[in-house]
Amino acid sequence: MQADPRDLDDLIAIRNTGTLSGAAKSRGVAVSTVSRRIETLETALKLQLIDRRVDGIKLTEHGLAIAQAAEPLAEQLLRVQRMAEHLRASSSQMPVRVSATEFVISDVLAPALNLLWKSGASFPVHLQSQADVVSLAGRDADLAVRMVRPDGASLYARKLAELRLGFFASDSYLATRAPASIDLRDERLLIYDDSYGRLPELDWITRHKLSEAVAMRTGSTRALLTAAQSGGGIAVLPAAIAARSSSLIEIPTAYPLPSRQPWLIVHRDLRKSMSIRLVQRWIASAFAALSSNS
Repeated sequence: MQADPRDLDDLIAIRNTGTLSGAAKSRGVAVSTVSRRIETLETALKLQLIDRRVDGIKLTEHGLAIAQAAEPLAEQLLRVQRMAEHLRASSSQMPVRVSATEFVISDVLAPALNLLWKSGASFPVHLQSQADVVSLAGRDADLAVRMVRPDGASLYARKLAELRLGFFASDSYLATRAPASIDLRDERLLIYDDSYGRLPELDWITRHKLSEAVAMRTGSTRALLTAAQSGGGIAVLPAAIAARSSSLIEIPTAYPLPSRQPWLIVHRDLRKSMSIRLVQRWIASAFAALSSNS
């Protein structure tokens, strides 16, 4: 058993005040709490630290020696506490780092940035375009948006609004053909690769025997969008993003593509931070707005 720093502080308080009641008052706890902690400390150190007498208490020689040795530790802990208070006071200037894919950064969060400032945020935000899963535990980022729910007891994950997917083609690709007449098996399909894991729409493609029609795979939503706009084929795209392009037309299918489920991930230790809470609400509202437009 190791000594608890709080118990050492109680021992120092007893030495300084001379009584249990005085120590309890200076520490802001009950006398019984101080007495219990000292007993715990004596058990941990296997030493008698105070002499309990009818007329009061007195530190033993061992108690005095331990209190003297612990005093620098108590001062160090006080410095840590003061530093934490300083950091909390200045946290409004500390950046919040959000890791997400290029599509989420460019097409979901960046266009909604003004909503973050309107919510009262006075701190900078770093939008990090990263395909790889960053380590929130290692503080590579403060929050992350991913399309696959991560594992880890230290991480908190919440669902964001789903993104409806569809097949989209340009006027130039369709020429005079009606969208409803299109048979996807006879077309050039532009789809996602498995950069972000086995996404549901990839299984949908396989299940409906469309793999042979795939002409391009990529991890970039922007690449799919621009390829479809240029007439390169029929692309799988988030409907809300495709709707921003006047040249794209949705191709109906007998069975709809599965929706994409994004996840907002944050380390549990950071959830109570005011700036983190503001950014979480902002990200959730940005996805909700995008989903409502699809």
